[in-house]
Amino acid sequence: MPPNDRFATYAKTLTGPSETYFAITPHDTNDFAEVANSIRVGTGGDVAAVRLDGTAVTFKNVAAGEMLPIRARRVNLTGTTATDLVGL
Repeated sequence: MPPNDRFATYAKTLTGPSETYFAITPHDTNDFAEVANSIRVGTGGDVAAVRLDGTAVTFKNVAAGEMLPIRARRVNLTGTTATDLVGL
């Protein structure tokens, strides 16, 4: 039996908690199964995120524990040194 969700009737918002999240394995051609609304960085470094239009942008020196509030279709392996990434 699933746990009781007392917040199930509340409206979902962009600033509210994420219901879906997934481990990110950087790759130069494979897009995520769904677009990430933000990316949490576990171990700091650079993140080469790919925008919805296909443009890659590298965020330099992202700190461990930082949340990038960006929509991304992929994180490229080339140019990414940060690890333990989670898409939300």
